[in-house]
Amino acid sequence: MAFRLPAVFCFCLLVAAPAFAQSGRFSGIKRNERDRQSKLEMEPGVVYFNDPAKRPVELTIIKEAPVFSDKEGNHRVGFIRADQTVKLEAMTERAYYVRGKGTRDDLVGWVPPWAFSSKDPNFVENLKKLYSRQIVVQRLVANHQVAVGMTVSEVAASLGKPTRTDVRKTGKGESGRWEYIDYEDQKNYALVRDPYTGNLFRQLVSVTRIEKGKTSVEFDNGFVSAIEESENNRRGAGDVRLIVPPVVFGW
Repeated sequence: MAFRLPAVFCFCLLVAAPAFAQSGRFSGIKRNERDRQSKLEMEPGVVYFNDPAKRPVELTIIKEAPVFSDKEGNHRVGFIRADQTVKLEAMTERAYYVRGKGTRDDLVGWVPPWAFSSKDPNFVENLKKLYSRQIVVQRLVANHQVAVGMTVSEVAASLGKPTRTDVRKTGKGESGRWEYIDYEDQKNYALVRDPYTGNLFRQLVSVTRIEKGKTSVEFDNGFVSAIEESENNRRGAGDVRLIVPPVVFGW
């Protein structure tokens, strides 16, 4: 079966939003920052912006705000200064994970969205759309599934290296097709008589590689536009067949 891609919508993003708070204390970036970052990347409900190949999402802090060590906002570690630009490293629906200069030391942690601002009045809404999309993509990748609207890199992260690839370039852009083929090796044996004992035994004479199933993923300008699957090789996304293309940040 095949699924087609709708029109691609781009969103111009930047900042602003609601709040969250609580208390606690901290005095800078600790030596276990690497361990904390690894733990962060395993937390459910968190979307990460750590792909070096993608342009970083930069935000401006307009108000001094509390910084929390946990995404729920239960343990405050300090206050981040206003009038500085920071990179968004991760986000939830209620907080942004950034690092920057605090009122005393450098800080890293979760900051409420109301501390940020942007030239784009729709920044909060667009970031929420991005968050919702990436949560779905993370689930698809974890289950090794694909859906229309995913990017080339997301398909590669989900299904790995394709068995075959085709690329077609035209004046309108680039299209392509990736094929993922599952094979099953069938061993072929023959009865052979031992010349010394006269006993019969099975001897491996060849191995036949049989195609077990195939998934074909078609791309148009970097996005999945169609998916074709053999009946016995469902790599699709179950109830999720279509997701919106990724948000494009315009600075």
